Amino acid sequence: MTRIMFVCHGNICRSPMAEFIFRKLTEEAHCTERFPAVSRATSTEEIGNPVYPPAKAELALHGISCAGKTACQVQRNDYDRYELFLCMDDMNVRNLLRIFGSDPQGKVKKLLDYTPRGGNVADPWYTDRFDVTYRDITEGCQMLLKSLLE
Repeated sequence: MTRIMFVCHGNICRSPMAEFIFRKLTEEAHCTERFPAVSRATSTEEIGNPVYPPAKAELALHGISCAGKTACQVQRNDYDRYELFLCMDDMNVRNLLRIFGSDPQGKVKKLLDYTPRGGNVADPWYTDRFDVTYRDITEGCQMLLKSLLE
C-alpha cells in the first residue's frame, strides 16, 4: 500500500481537487485500496472550511464529488504515516519541509514532476482558471498512477 497526501497552501482548491481526481482514477483502475489518498494544507488559514465553490464546481463538471471535504493541516507526524507527499508548487514544498524539518526518505515531490513538462500546478485562487488547474492536476494524477502501477 502506498498512502498519498496531496498538499497545497489552504486545502480548499488544488489539493482537494487532486485528492478527488486521483480517487476517481484509482476507482476506475480498480486499485483504490492500494493507493489511499488524502489532502492537506501547509497553512492554518482555511482549516475547517469546505472546498472553494469554483473548485467544487469544476470537479462537478467532470462528475466528481468532494462532498464533506473540509480543509485540514498537515502535521509533523504525518511524515511517518504516508509514503508520498505531492505538492502543487515550489512554495508548498518549502512550507512542507519547514513543517517536517527535512525529507530524509525523499517522500516530498511536486505532482507535475510526474509529467514530462514538470513545473507548478496553476493556482486558480489567483488566475480564476479552474479549468487549467483541473487539466494540470488530471495530467499529474494520471502520470502518477501510471508510475505507481509500473
